[in-house]
Amino acid sequence: MSHGIHHITAIAGPAQRNLDFYTRVLGLRLVKKTVNFDDPGTYHFYFGDEAGAPGTILTFFPWAHVAPGRLGLGETEETVFRIPEGAVGYWLHRLIENGIAHQPPEERFGDKVISFKDVDGMRLALVGVPGIEAEPAWTGSDVPAEMAIRGFHSAKLLIEDTARTGAILTDVLGFKEVARAGSLVRYQAPGTTIGGIVDLHGAGGFLPARLGGGSVHHIAFRAKDDAEEMEMVKKLAENHGIRATEQKDRNYFRSVYFREPGHVLFEIATDVPGFAVDEPAASLGQALKLPSFLEPRRAAIEDVLPVLA
Repeated sequence: MSHGIHHITAIAGPAQRNLDFYTRVLGLRLVKKTVNFDDPGTYHFYFGDEAGAPGTILTFFPWAHVAPGRLGLGETEETVFRIPEGAVGYWLHRLIENGIAHQPPEERFGDKVISFKDVDGMRLALVGVPGIEAEPAWTGSDVPAEMAIRGFHSAKLLIEDTARTGAILTDVLGFKEVARAGSLVRYQAPGTTIGGIVDLHGAGGFLPARLGGGSVHHIAFRAKDDAEEMEMVKKLAENHGIRATEQKDRNYFRSVYFREPGHVLFEIATDVPGFAVDEPAASLGQALKLPSFLEPRRAAIEDVLPVLA
C-alpha cells in the first residue's frame, strides 16, 4: 500500500500570476490545465513533477478578485517541498533574485528549512533532503535538474487538539507518529519518501481559518484504488464516527471528502487513473482539458476564462 499526501489544493489570485510563480519561480511542471468542475468559469491548475505523480501535486483555483485569506485553526498552515540538501544555497539566492521574502534557514527535526510565501501569501517551505539528487526531476524550466524540487516533503496542519487528528492519520490514513518537538507532532507514512510526512501544530486560542487568497482549501491523501479508498471510508465511520461524502469522479482520481476532528478538510484520492488519462505524458498541461459533461460548453467556458500567456 502507498500512503502519504496525494495533492494539496489552494486558492490563488489572478491566474497568470499564479501560473508564472509556480512554473517560472519554483520550476514546477503545469501538469493539467482544466477548470473547477463546480465553477467552470474558473481554472483549476495542477502543478507537479514530470509525470504528475501522487505526492508532487499542488493545485489551485485562481480567482482574480479574491480577498486574502486568514490563517487559523482548521487549516493546512504550511506546504513543504523537498529539495536536494546541496540546493539550499541555490534556492536562497533564487528567492532573493525573484524578490520573494523568506525567513532565514532554520532547523526542524534535524532538517534545514527555508520558509517563504507565494505571491498570494500562501505559506510554503523548502527542506534540504540528503541523497535525493539522483531522483528524477522536471527539466522543462530554468531550474537546473540537480537543484529542482522533488515533490512534497510534508504539510503542517494548524489545529487545537493533535491527538484526535493524529488518530485519523494513524488508524485510517496509514501514518505513524515518529517525533515530537515543542508544539509539533510528526507523523510519517512508512516506506513513502515523497509526500510522506504530516506535522500537526497544536495551538489553542487561535481564530478559525478564513478561506481566501493564499489559503489551502483541502489536503488529499493517497489510496491505491477504489477498494482501498472504501476500506478507509469504512474505518473512518466505524472507528471514528465520521462519514465521508459519496465518491466523486475528478477524471484523474476518484475522491471522498470529510472534516477531520480539527476541522481541516481532508480528501482521500485514488492513485488511478492518473493525469495521462486524457493527454499524452509528453504534452501534459498544454491544452485545456474538460470533463465529458462540460465538453458541450467548451466555447462558452473558453470565452470567460482569462487568456494565458
